[in-house]
Amino acid sequence: MKYYSSATGFAMIQQLIEDKCGIALSKEKSYLLENKLSTLLPQYGLSSLEELYLKACLEENPEIIEEIIEAVAINETFWFRDKTPWQIIEDILLPDFIRQYRNSFKDGLKIWSAACSNGQEPYSIAMCVNRFLRVNGITDVPENKIEILATDISKQALLKAAAGEYDGISISRGLEDQYKFLYFSKVGRTWRLNEEIKRRVNFGQFNLIGRDYPYKQYDIIFCRNVLIYFSGRFKKQVMEGMARALKPGGILFIGSSELFEDYGKDFSMEQYQNGIFYRKKE
Repeated sequence: MKYYSSATGFAMIQQLIEDKCGIALSKEKSYLLENKLSTLLPQYGLSSLEELYLKACLEENPEIIEEIIEAVAINETFWFRDKTPWQIIEDILLPDFIRQYRNSFKDGLKIWSAACSNGQEPYSIAMCVNRFLRVNGITDVPENKIEILATDISKQALLKAAAGEYDGISISRGLEDQYKFLYFSKVGRTWRLNEEIKRRVNFGQFNLIGRDYPYKQYDIIFCRNVLIYFSGRFKKQVMEGMARALKPGGILFIGSSELFEDYGKDFSMEQYQNGIFYRKKE
């Protein structure tokens, strides 16, 4: 079967993707989009993006819509991405939590990795916490008092993340040997995360442009390197959701290349070691 596309077909699918998951695709990405979705066309006996849109939307087919989102989901990530968030956690946030826990001001710490992709970010958080407690000889603060939730819109990414298994290329992207050999075992060509760290992370599906954000539940939220793919209207919506989900005084991390200009209503900006983070106003 011959497949074809048009500017109209691209625009229809482009709008569908933005409405469903917030990702904004420019016209320059039309070839990339067509390439990513080309496998869906023969699967459903279709010949164009227009037909794919009509089958997904007019026939109200949620399975096709989910497959379209899966096809364009950006699952690009690294271990311990950038240095400053981890310095801030180890130098400021964990010591502050431990002091409050010991003085009975806090009974736990809740961390949310809001766009976890294949799991590198939440597992980095879990390894960071584990290593901090171990290196500093902290035995009076149970590790299970620090809860880590990891979410993503992609079911396929979540399945891979929950498995905790990575190939040689994935394991090498940002992971230092001290973490690799301490927390992973090599099985054939696969690096398998140990169960102690896997147990520290709970995974679930969540759409960042949805309206069902939790209310004042989290002490720390990572929402990093995802807003750069969103259109302006959804960036604002996501940031409002993050503010709603954080406890007063809670911390938000975004990507080092991402701009958060309109933060003054809900957050104050703080700096440490050339890094920036945002604190929810009391």
